[in-house]
This record gives sequence, C-alpha cells and structure tokens, in this order.
Amino acid sequence: MRILHTGDWHLGRTLLGADLLAHQAAFLDWLVDLVRARSVDLVVIAGDVYDRAIPPIDAVRMLSGVLERLAQTTTVVLTPGNHDSAARLGFGAGVMDSRVRILAEPAGIGTPVLVDDADGPVAVYGIPYLHPDLTRYALAAVPDEPLARSHQAVVGAAMERVRADLSGRPGTRSVVVAHAFVGGTEPSDSEQDIRVGGVDRVAESVFDGVDYVALGHLHGPQRVGGTDRIRYAGSPLAFSFGEQHQRKSVTVVDLDAAGDVTAELVPAPVPRRLVDVRGGIDDIESGVFAAAADAWVRVAVTDTVHPERMYARVKDRFPHALAITHEPADRGERAAARAVTATSDPVEVAADFVSFATGGVASDDDRAILTEAYEAAVLALQREGDR
Repeated sequence: MRILHTGDWHLGRTLLGADLLAHQAAFLDWLVDLVRARSVDLVVIAGDVYDRAIPPIDAVRMLSGVLERLAQTTTVVLTPGNHDSAARLGFGAGVMDSRVRILAEPAGIGTPVLVDDADGPVAVYGIPYLHPDLTRYALAAVPDEPLARSHQAVVGAAMERVRADLSGRPGTRSVVVAHAFVGGTEPSDSEQDIRVGGVDRVAESVFDGVDYVALGHLHGPQRVGGTDRIRYAGSPLAFSFGEQHQRKSVTVVDLDAAGDVTAELVPAPVPRRLVDVRGGIDDIESGVFAAAADAWVRVAVTDTVHPERMYARVKDRFPHALAITHEPADRGERAAARAVTATSDPVEVAADFVSFATGGVASDDDRAILTEAYEAAVLALQREGDR
C-alpha cells in the first residue's frame, strides 16, 4: 500500500504578518497532483490542519476543497492536532463519504478505518492530540480512577486500545496517525508548547506493535528511533525564520505485504525563501545582498548610529522584508544604562533612551524636544488634577 503522510498545514497562519493562504493553496494543489501521479492509496494528515481553533473562513473553504479533490482518487484519514478544535474539525465526520474519515473522538481510538489493497486490509487508527487534563478520565481503564496527569499516560492508554483491537485482527497491517511530541526528536521554534506538569514528551516505546506511525506536531521532517517505522512528516511551509534551513517535504511510504516500511521524502515547493540579512546600511544599499531581494528577509542593520530613514531604505532593497531592526555591532561594548530612581531627571532618562535606540548621543535639538514634551505632560497632569 502506498501512503502519503503529511500534516501541520496550519491553514490560516501568517508569518510575521505576511498572509500565507496563497502559498498554502499552492502546496495543496501540488499535493493533489502528487497523489494522482504516484497512485497513492491512502493520505494521512497528522493534525494541526488549521492554525487555530476558530479558523478563518478562507481556510475552511481551502480544506473543504482539497478533501473533495483528494477523495476523487484516494482515501483520506485525518486527526486533529493541538491547534485544531477537535469538535469543530470533526463536525459531520459520521456522515462524511467513506473516502474521507476524520478521527477526532478519543472514544473511537480503538476503532480503525480499514483500507484494502491487493495484500489485504490495513487498519488505520487515529490518535488526536490528547490533552491530559481533558482525557485522563475518558481514557482510564477503571471509571473514577483517572490516569496520571501526563502525555505519556494518555497516549499510552490510547495505544493500549489500539493494540487490543489489533490482537483480534491477526495478519492485519497497521498504521497509527497521531499528534504528539515523542522523545529524542528535534523541535522548532514555531511549535506551540504543550507541556503539562512540566513535561511534554512521550517515549518512543509507547508506539510498539504498529507497522507505521505517522506523527504530527514537529515541523521538521525526521525519523524517530533511527528507522522509518515512526516518522514526522513536518510542515509543508516554514512558519518561522528558525525553520529556514529545514527542507520541507511530504513522506511517501510503501507498506509491503509483511508490514515492512520504505519511506521517501518528496520535497515540497518553496514559494519564497527565508533569509537573514545582517550588515550596515551602505552594504545593504550597495547590492551586496541582492541575491535575497526576492526572499522573505529578516534584516538587522548594524550601523553604530541609527541610519536616517532606515526602514524605508531597507524596504527599497527588500520589498518582502518582514522584520527590520537596528542592532549596532558594538552594542555589547556599550556602558550599562544608569539606574532610574525617583530622583532621576526625566529628560536625562529620555535622552539616555535616545542614545540607546540610535547609537548616538542625544543632540541639543533632541533635548529641546524632550524637554518641551516633558513640560507639556506635567502641565496636562496638573490641569487634570485641578478638575
């Protein structure tokens, strides 16, 4: 059976204010074409389909459209992640076409979707994101004896249900689609913290007894435990500058008659590169960084003194700049700021800030403006107090 494993689409997300919907739509178009070209039997989507519990309407329409197109040629199994609302994402799951199955309910974890190929059935189980505080009672083996307050406990209980069902299906191959943070992996800086009680990870061994585990949550594609049996597909787009060096992809998995796995990472299209630019304003304007002109860039201007019209000058060279900051190269060598006390001169405090922000000493004109502003504020407060 050929399986395409993806997830962490985060439909509706922005990147430092930049709308990503058009780029996400382009990825989904590419995904549909890939599924058809590779004759994929099953698409599994491992959570965080949306970026937030109440997604924008355009994101909802986008998901509806891609599921409709995928269902024309393959079977789709989808589970919610920690960014999704399981109730909203799972709405209508019971009446959906058999080619699209949304496994959103913890109570149904032990009931698989059965997908057949020439080698027989494959049982596909969905484990949505399980928040310990919300599921430790529902997944407990004994009523009124809740599980421990940890991800390990609730995911472990979920997998016990999976293994119990599999024990009654001898010879059936198995796939688990889960949204969790498994130990021994590398997180990115754009993933939401899911710690409960200071712990956010589960052990790799919790997934023992399954032929393939399709994971979601971490944005970098990677193996778990050094084999292809447990994998994160990663996100299709970079959602932070910390992800700029990740090679985004989807995972195409071939599951043979014996349940052995072969995985291939298929690189996803890159709509626009992410690049860090760091240098003086003269270098930026000279064209030294011209190769990044079409990229999304994060620019740090390193001149000692804040350049005039810095933002406009940088945007002229980098129209897709998403963050522009002034970070003087000698900032670490500057003297520490003076402590502000009740006896500090407010104008001097403001002048110190001007020096910190610009890298230059506050001029006489700067001080005159600061003095005028301070005196006006004091007068306004006095008038307010007299009312």
